[in-house]
Amino acid sequence: MCLLFGSFFFSTLYIPVQAQELQAQVSVIHDRIKGVDDATFQRFQADVTSFLNQRKWTNDSYLPYERIQCNFVFNFTQYSGDNIFVVQLTVQSSRPVYHTDYQSPVFNYLDQNVSFRYIINQPLEFNENRISGNDALQANLTAVLAYYVYIILGLDADSFLPRGGVPYFQKAQYIVNNAPEDSRYISGWKPFEGNRNRYWLVDNLLNTRLQAFHSVMYQYYRLGLDRMYDDPNNARMSILNSLSSLYSMNQDNPNTMILQLFMLAKADELANLFSDAPLNYKQRALQILTQLDPEHTSLYTQKLQ
Repeated sequence: MCLLFGSFFFSTLYIPVQAQELQAQVSVIHDRIKGVDDATFQRFQADVTSFLNQRKWTNDSYLPYERIQCNFVFNFTQYSGDNIFVVQLTVQSSRPVYHTDYQSPVFNYLDQNVSFRYIINQPLEFNENRISGNDALQANLTAVLAYYVYIILGLDADSFLPRGGVPYFQKAQYIVNNAPEDSRYISGWKPFEGNRNRYWLVDNLLNTRLQAFHSVMYQYYRLGLDRMYDDPNNARMSILNSLSSLYSMNQDNPNTMILQLFMLAKADELANLFSDAPLNYKQRALQILTQLDPEHTSLYTQKLQ
């Protein structure tokens, strides 16, 4: 189980750290923040990298090549004093495809509003039995990080085993249900705070009406991409079948968050995957993709007609 997401267009400093389950790269953009020493952001980057990569998140043993590669990009947008920051957090992950060096995008999400207190030289602490900690704003940083770690682990597991990610999604939901609260600053954990936030993402992933998504992940990866090297036509057929399942799910439950995120991560990959396919595969792919993902119709039309 492993991930790294395509190309990232951020000119930032990367800090590699020996990993457990994750091989995370943490990037920090802080051009808009005045009055805070650069050393604070450098220390923040190092602390978050260590938190993600050195903590043991599961009971499984990972070989070095199995570690999940992912990116956490913190774009600092506000500083309100008292060590309180607001960031836009981009979380991206991917998964290797068998017999290739290709990394297939799995997750790409922009969390628009994450607030937290960060105090330099104070350790980042996360206790699953007391997620809110002693300071809700300090705890919110590690709660958000842990939440996305479990989303990444769950999606990765889904791609290797049918419904393999459910235990990790349940851990993410536990964080949602016990998240830190501060009405002045903290948002994203409640259903009434928007229709695309942390609450709704994990709700989608555990909603029985959307359970077909887990089968789609397995079929797309293990029966599709992982077989492209040995049997490309049958692999493409498995991918088409997974897209048909997504289409049926969308008919019953239109415009769900997980469908939108799946297509956001997969649009370029799918267009390229079918661009050199036999004509009948191209035609079916074009028909399904333009219905599932009208936002990228021009891309699909250009590649598949």
